[in-house]
Amino acid sequence: MSSVTVLATGPLATVQDLGRGGYAHLGVPRSGAADRESLRLANRLVGNPEDLAAVEITHGGFAMRADGDLTVAATGAQAGLVVGDRPTGPNATVVVRDGQHLRVAAPTRGCRVYLAVRGGFDVEAALGSRSTDTLSGLGPARLAVGDRLAVGAAAGEWPATQWAPRPGPDGLTVTLTATVGPRADRLADPEALFTGTWTVNPASNRVGVRLDRLDGPALEHLPGLPELRSEGIAHGSVQVPPSGQPVLFGPDHPVTGGYPVAAVLTAESLDRAGQLTPGDVVHLRLVD
Repeated sequence: MSSVTVLATGPLATVQDLGRGGYAHLGVPRSGAADRESLRLANRLVGNPEDLAAVEITHGGFAMRADGDLTVAATGAQAGLVVGDRPTGPNATVVVRDGQHLRVAAPTRGCRVYLAVRGGFDVEAALGSRSTDTLSGLGPARLAVGDRLAVGAAAGEWPATQWAPRPGPDGLTVTLTATVGPRADRLADPEALFTGTWTVNPASNRVGVRLDRLDGPALEHLPGLPELRSEGIAHGSVQVPPSGQPVLFGPDHPVTGGYPVAAVLTAESLDRAGQLTPGDVVHLRLVD
C-alpha cells in the first residue's frame, strides 16, 4: 500500500473530509474542511469521491515524501507547489513518484490549501469522519513531522479534465453574504454589522474568524436586556460579543453559545470565510 511521510507541517496541517454531520445534539460539531468546495475540487481532479479525506494545509510550509507513486492535486489558496525540483501550480493533477518530495509554499492569497491523493488518506475515522476537530480533539491528531499516512485504494473513474483553473478574488475586499440571524434584535443597530468594513484578527482559527472594526459605526448590544441563555449555534453563525467584534463561526465551532447571533453566512460565503487570513478586509452584505 502506498503512503505519505510528513516532512514538515507549517503552522497547521490536519486531515479533513466533509465532516461528521448529525451529532450536534451530542455536543459534536460537524468539523471538516473549512473550504468545502476546494476539498471537493481536489478530490474530483484525482478521480476520488468528493468526500474522501485530504490534508488541509494552513499558511503553507508543508512537505511530504511519496512512498510509492502517487497522483495528487492541490486546490484552495493561491500557493506554489514544488515536486522534486520542479515547480508546479494548483488546481491540476500532478504525479509524485516514489521517493519524491512535494512542498507547498506560503499562499499569496487565501490561507488553506487542500492536498488530495488518488485513493484518499486512509486514517482512522471517528463518528464516521476522518476530520480533525481542533477544538475537541476528536478525530486524528494534528499532523506532525514523521507521521505516515496510508493511501486508500483508488476506486473512482478518471475525471474528464486534469486541470481546473479558478478565477481569483475580485479586488482587495472580501464580500461575504449573510441572512439576518435570530438575535439581531438584541443589537442597538443591527445594520451596523453590514455597514463599513472589518479586518481579520490574527487570533482567528478553525473555530472562528474574529473581526475588528476598520471603518463604520460601532456594533453595540441594546442596553438593559437580560443575558441570553446558551443556545444552539451553527457553522456560519455571526455572533456578537459585548466587545462588538463579531465572530464568524468556522467548522470547529462550539455547538452552543450565549451571545447574540446577528447573522448567518450563506453557504457560498462559508467557503470564502474559510480562506480569510489575518489582515484581510471584509464587508458583510445582507441578503434575503
